[in-house]
Amino acid sequence: MIPEYINAALEKAKYEIIRDEEPYYGEVPGLKGVWATGKTLEECRRNLAETIEGWLIIRLKRGIPIPPVGDQKFEELKVMGSLDKIDASIMETAC
Repeated sequence: MIPEYINAALEKAKYEIIRDEEPYYGEVPGLKGVWATGKTLEECRRNLAETIEGWLIIRLKRGIPIPPVGDQKFEELKVMGSLDKIDASIMETAC
């Protein structure tokens, strides 16, 4: 679900060249606060994908609605409850 959402968001991304050490700038219209830069277009795209992933995780964890992108949407915000259980089991195994 998350990879599909990230890919759909990257398809909607807009890129431009700016005057900066990292001249490639990208953002996803409709995803407030989601932007990234890079020294190359590919680096910018990778950074943007990481930004989208972090943005999604924070929204899921806090129960903040996630806007649909294309045909990708999150209808259930209970996903993080499952992830919290996974985190707990990982901690038990790791310790």
